[in-house]
Formats: sequence, structure tokens, C-alpha cells
Amino acid sequence: MTGKDAGFRIRVERDLRDKFIEMCRAKDRPAAQVIRDFMRQYIDDNAAANDTQAVKKQKGHS
Repeated sequence: MTGKDAGFRIRVERDLRDKFIEMCRAKDRPAAQVIRDFMRQYIDDNAAANDTQAVKKQKGHS
């Protein structure tokens, strides 16, 4: 990792946040690391779909 130079500020329901933090603590994982892992997985899971859409657009399909 090259370092952290950007951040997010999001608003979520207090109950959702509290449950998330509780689960992270139970798993002995920092919440920020869990979110970063989720973001990486989301990108990996959706990269193929985005690549397919880009190819269709290049070929003139919508």
C-alpha cells in the first residue's frame, strides 16, 4: 500500500454503525480495515461486469 491520503465521511444509521463496530471488535479487526477489504472485494467482483459493458459500448451496443 502506498499510504492513505484520502478519506470518506459517510452517514449511516446509528444502529447499523454500532452493530458493525461491535462485530469488528468481536473479530478483533479495525473497522477501517474491514471497509477497505470490502471495497477491494467489491471492485474485484464488479470489474468483469464493467469490462463487459465497456466492450459493448465500444462495439456500439448499449
